Amino acid sequence: MTQQRLRHASMPDKPTLDGLEQVWVARWEADGTYRFDRTKPRDQIYSIDTPPPTVSGSLHVGHVFSYTQTDIMARYQRMIGKSVFYPIGWDDNGLPTERRVQSVYGVRCDPSLPYDPDFVPPEKPGKREISISRRNFVELCHKLTAIDEQAFEEMWRRVGLSVDWSLLYTTIGDEARAVSQRAFLRNLARGEAYLAEAPTLWDVSFRTAVAQAELEDREWPGAFHRISFYGEKGPVWIETTRPELIPACVALVAHPDDERYKELFGTSVLTPLFGVEVPVLAHHLAEPDKGSGIAMICTFGDITDVTWWRELRLPIRPVIGWDGRLLPEPPEGVDAEPYKELAGKTVHSARERIVELLRESGDLEGEPRPVTRTVKFYERGDKPLEIVTTRQWYIRNGGRDEELRQQLLARGRELDWHPPHMRVRYDNWVEGLTGDWLISRQRFFGVPFPVWYPIDESGQPVHDAPIVPPESMLPIDPSSDVPPGYTEDRRGVPGGFMADPDVMDTWATSSLTPLIAGRWEIDDDLFKRVFPADLRPQAHEIIRTWLFSTVVRSHDEFGGLPWSDVAISGWILDPDRKKMSKSKGNVVTPMDLLEQHGSDAVRYWAANGRYGVDTAFDVGQLKIGRRLAIKILNASKFVLGLAESDGEVTEPLDLSMLAALSEAVREAGEAFEAYDHTRALEAVERFFWAFCDDYLELVKARAYDGSASAHAALRQALGVLLRLFAPFLPFVTEEVWSWWREGSVHRAPWPAVEPGPGNPAVLAVASDVLGRVRKAKSEAKLSMRAEVSRLTVTGPEVELVRQAQDDLCAAGNVEEFVLDHGDELTVEVHLG
Repeated sequence: MTQQRLRHASMPDKPTLDGLEQVWVARWEADGTYRFDRTKPRDQIYSIDTPPPTVSGSLHVGHVFSYTQTDIMARYQRMIGKSVFYPIGWDDNGLPTERRVQSVYGVRCDPSLPYDPDFVPPEKPGKREISISRRNFVELCHKLTAIDEQAFEEMWRRVGLSVDWSLLYTTIGDEARAVSQRAFLRNLARGEAYLAEAPTLWDVSFRTAVAQAELEDREWPGAFHRISFYGEKGPVWIETTRPELIPACVALVAHPDDERYKELFGTSVLTPLFGVEVPVLAHHLAEPDKGSGIAMICTFGDITDVTWWRELRLPIRPVIGWDGRLLPEPPEGVDAEPYKELAGKTVHSARERIVELLRESGDLEGEPRPVTRTVKFYERGDKPLEIVTTRQWYIRNGGRDEELRQQLLARGRELDWHPPHMRVRYDNWVEGLTGDWLISRQRFFGVPFPVWYPIDESGQPVHDAPIVPPESMLPIDPSSDVPPGYTEDRRGVPGGFMADPDVMDTWATSSLTPLIAGRWEIDDDLFKRVFPADLRPQAHEIIRTWLFSTVVRSHDEFGGLPWSDVAISGWILDPDRKKMSKSKGNVVTPMDLLEQHGSDAVRYWAANGRYGVDTAFDVGQLKIGRRLAIKILNASKFVLGLAESDGEVTEPLDLSMLAALSEAVREAGEAFEAYDHTRALEAVERFFWAFCDDYLELVKARAYDGSASAHAALRQALGVLLRLFAPFLPFVTEEVWSWWREGSVHRAPWPAVEPGPGNPAVLAVASDVLGRVRKAKSEAKLSMRAEVSRLTVTGPEVELVRQAQDDLCAAGNVEEFVLDHGDELTVEVHLG
């Protein structure tokens, strides 16, 4: 490896890891070490679509795990000569932020209230939340996210992320809103976005629609109730867990092959209590072996009800409102007298009351039978979802279009997946879609839909004739901005206009992160240099949301992929092998770990986790990482404490070490190119410990005696090792680099593979022999400096051993060294 002219070492008397983070974080920022060079052509740029973490409280160690893995790749790409576009953003809009604002300030948004410019939240929230206007609520959201984002930035800098902080964006910022609204308007113009009134999964706590990708199945206690409907030839018994939906019943359904009910198909029955005539129909989704084999179709109890309602073309009798309570008035045709017993009650209370009524009327057979069933939840919610009919915005995603579905599956095949088997999750999600992507939310802190509706002369909004702004107006808030051709005094009056009241789902914004970071349609020169990106790193549980939705948006807008490669990280598990999550209360916050063990140690633990593999949190790995960083300090101090030399590397053992090092460089580089940072670290670390434990011991005496070959080899090796470790342990490597080299190690070139004339086997066999000598002394309970009166080495490798004979004698304190040929390597140690 090429000898470089070195300046005189300047290192502390007692090197330490303590305080390195504060020193180098400040220096990197001041020097612009990680600043993106936008003058480079696209083929010299490595572009990363970095996940914007959700700003809704504190980060946990799982975030550090996955983001460090991305940073390792960014640092490697920078060292091989790429200009790395490595932005970071804060995902600060959406429900998580709203929930945190409610909790911190003790407030709740009520859009009907007027804005109070003098409102100040209480210092300590009371037991009852204070209702405030939407504008006041949004102001609090901005206030709290600004505080959280400062803490997030401090933590990420402490971890050593080499992002370019000048590229920071927020998903609620002006540019992000403009990009989101522009993309939506283009989806709308092409027919990919549409407004529809339809059954919608609804979270009654947050009073918002929920998309299919945000669903979570949970076990939920319930009970089967055996209830009679009135047929022409006697009672027809159904079993249901939701008797409160009887007033919403529109039909009974059984399997077409079920002999028990064939004669009922085409007839009608009357609902108990309410006396509504409903048809008995056949459908293949009915389950003969479930309950009585015949079920009531209600609008709506679950997803299957929606399917039956749509395919059998049934009417709608809604009974559950947006607040999760039964509506104050019964559906058309339902007897108001018994219904008034249920009106306004929660689902749970209505269920209890209707069971009492059914028991009194004799329509309930026996007592409810307890059962645990699987129920749909919003992933952030704590109550089962309901299905209500609402008007929502959708983007076509292949759920109802087979041609589009196949195109999106093909996009998945075009991607390079790391690890490859993660593509199965993408395929399974796309193949299992049952509807289009619902992108509207009935919330407050989000990107507004850039849409108004004309109001007809009767005062009703005309939803099928939306008014949209020109792109030059973006970003807009239709609740305060006025559409072209109107004035503010026409808002909300006949012949005027009204704003679309909803905001976009947070994924509808996050799906555009490559465009937001690349400043699409804002900075054309930048965008063409960084899009499509090279890498999307993310966790596997959001393949169905973030990854898929980004593919959909890029497919729609550009007819291609948003990136070439995706790297899927695993989960962090607690010691009981359970996923860490805030809701489970088993998370480990990173700042204490960073302060106790040091950032390099935490990064070492993260680097030992492979893509796509769930990893248990292990303090032991942190300790190993800190030990490694300390060893780098100490080994470097030894090497740089020797006299500087311009000599050539000539000794066989030195040449052998450099040849072995070159092999480690080759293996690490190949691993990085294959997106296998763990294998790269293993190759570097394996050589380093052999270097410290064996080579340094073997060469130490010769180095102290002033061997020019040893000095040159040691400094060459140190320069290479620091660069190999730099992506993983940026602080300690930068510290040591500063002792003897100009500039930053993170801007130094990745080492080249230069095998040279040495034979790696010389070091390997010499290390083996030295290890056996040490073992003999240890077993004899002697010092490692104890004299060996005679060392006899026999075997086929004696000529290799001969090349390291002098170094072995010095390291082992050997008086007499005997070499002899043989079939198998044997070592006899005679202690003096």
